[in-house]
Amino acid sequence: MGKDRRMASSARKATAFQTADSRVPRYLQVASVLRRRIRDAQWAVGDRIATLEELEKEFNVARVTVRQAIELLQSEGLVKSYQGRGTFVTKTVESDRWMQLATDWESLIAPIRDHVPQVLPSEPRPVPRLEEDDGTPAPAYVFLRSIQKRAGKPYAYARVHIAKHLYAKASKQFSSRVALAVLSEIKGAAIARAHQTVVVGAADIEAARHLGISLNSPTAEARCVVSDKDGMVLYIGEITYPGDYVRLNIELIAQD
Repeated sequence: MGKDRRMASSARKATAFQTADSRVPRYLQVASVLRRRIRDAQWAVGDRIATLEELEKEFNVARVTVRQAIELLQSEGLVKSYQGRGTFVTKTVESDRWMQLATDWESLIAPIRDHVPQVLPSEPRPVPRLEEDDGTPAPAYVFLRSIQKRAGKPYAYARVHIAKHLYAKASKQFSSRVALAVLSEIKGAAIARAHQTVVVGAADIEAARHLGISLNSPTAEARCVVSDKDGMVLYIGEITYPGDYVRLNIELIAQD
């Protein structure tokens, strides 16, 4: 009976794995699961992890896929493989989720108010795509790109559209500070609504290059839209963060 339950559990895991985002290579998906098991102390330092054959069966992938996943974890210093002995955990996964995505306006603005982004050359872009609930477009937009860093290391890649009439009021500030912080300080902007959506994604070539991460590495994709009292969209920001930096903390029930 116990064996049947284990087999059923493995089958469910394989099915769930097969339905994972097809844009992400299988070896990265396997590596992500193994990395999480090390992080959660399912395998402690010094432990031998599952064999190649066991992982191959569990995830229903080819042996070469499992080997690629193990090689990736070896390059990160998390495991070490020994011929004839297996693969052993060499260190734990360090938690570096220092950045908490804001869930209200002031919490969004306060941490970035004094940031100095690295501005990137901005090629002409068409009017940004607006979703049904975003609002009406401004007559024209200015497109900006930048990288934000912490201790010299990139942590955000921003692509921003700002209504041209507002950009004209503070063009120097927009070229030297985070756009959303500048927008929040412009008199007469008449900001009435701001909403942000966050989805889990995978780094494309552009994001990987600017953030210094591997292609298809996990990312958090934040899209922020700001509009005025008439429903005109003043700002559309698309910010990509490395997934291992981000934490989203929402208080569901506050203590008295």
